[in-house]
Amino acid sequence: MKTKMHLGMSIRGLGYHPAAWRHPDVPADGTLRFEHYARSAQAAERGKCDMIFFADGIGVRERDLPPGSLARSGYELVEMEPMTLLPALAVVTKHIGLATTASTTYNEPYNIARKFATLDLISNGRAGWNVVTSWSDAEAKNFGREQQFDYDTRYARAGEFVDVVKGLWDSWEKDALLFDKASGVFYDESKMHALNHKGAFFSVRGPLNVGGLPQGHPVVIQAGASEQGRELAAATADVVYAVPHAKEPARAYYADVKRRMAKYGRDAGEMKILPAMRPVVGRTADEAQAKFDQLQALLDPLVGLARLNNVFGDLSAYPLDGPVPLDSLGPIELRSIGTQLLEQVRRERPTIRQLYEEVAGKGHFCVIGTPAHIADVMEDWFRDDACDGFNITPMHLPGGCEDFVELVTPELQRRGLFRTEYEGRTLRENLGLRPAVNRYASRRAGAAAE
Repeated sequence: MKTKMHLGMSIRGLGYHPAAWRHPDVPADGTLRFEHYARSAQAAERGKCDMIFFADGIGVRERDLPPGSLARSGYELVEMEPMTLLPALAVVTKHIGLATTASTTYNEPYNIARKFATLDLISNGRAGWNVVTSWSDAEAKNFGREQQFDYDTRYARAGEFVDVVKGLWDSWEKDALLFDKASGVFYDESKMHALNHKGAFFSVRGPLNVGGLPQGHPVVIQAGASEQGRELAAATADVVYAVPHAKEPARAYYADVKRRMAKYGRDAGEMKILPAMRPVVGRTADEAQAKFDQLQALLDPLVGLARLNNVFGDLSAYPLDGPVPLDSLGPIELRSIGTQLLEQVRRERPTIRQLYEEVAGKGHFCVIGTPAHIADVMEDWFRDDACDGFNITPMHLPGGCEDFVELVTPELQRRGLFRTEYEGRTLRENLGLRPAVNRYASRRAGAAAE
């Protein structure tokens, strides 16, 4: 039975509100300064979070639609490359996990296996890989393509990619590296393994030229609401990053993905599902609302309209305080999100301004209130099997992270819902996951038992 929730802290960029860069307490150039990330990472560690999380992209995915919106956005435009940044953050932290995105569409398995293995060594077992297939044509155009591979191809490639990476991480069994100066034997030949993989997308011989990983396998994270994404998560993920908009859809998603694990020989406890939550916390409800209103007042209308463009097309010619015109629908690129928005508009009949303020300001799941109120919501979701914890996506950084750690974390601890100290040395241990099993050592043990 689960008793303690797990928390990730997303410290990408300047925060998850598109006007965060204009907040008076936010350094507008923070994404280009190491100190900005270090301050948030250290705050998250003070709050005993399981990990910091970077949902990275490999291109400017925001489009200049309506024209002029991109120059006013400041959101995910310029930022540091996380596989270079995280090793530096490993040096200024001691316990917190270090997780980031790496695309299976625009990388090769050997490179990714090597990079995360190295991060695991530098951090003494705190590395986590967020597996994504990349979704935007903007990213495709940075890698010699005019458009993305189709959905099924991307996910088929991703499944094979993850299997190859895990196989490469198994190249060296736990005690394979002897470093025995007296005998002159550097490693045990029987415990080093070449993968010799040949599949539909990849041919990889191995072995990996990084060994002795503290976690055996760095933690694998996956996000995806589609059928293919759920299957990939059930088969491969240690952690799932979900983006529900309410508790009941979150409960349904939680039950569905956990149910699928059995077909892959996995127990439901081997995976932690952490939905995104955007908290705005104040010592009083009025203070919390004032913090939210301050950011909303900084939201440029063009930036707000850009958040609606993928679903509703260019609405800049329509009155902002008029109804959303459903006859101007654009291509729905993020299908599940687009469907939710359409349903909301038909149900609630908001004005254009009301809709973009809702979408830009609150995202999928936003909670505004006192520490007790936010903890009440988190506890309700956790107790009712809607999640195993949350991935916190602060409105602005570093302030939103520090507010959560200083105000909400103590309330969760007081209720016995969250740790007061880290339980283990590695990210895998702190998440309560089983040790990674080396495939070759497992076969050896099985053969010996027969």
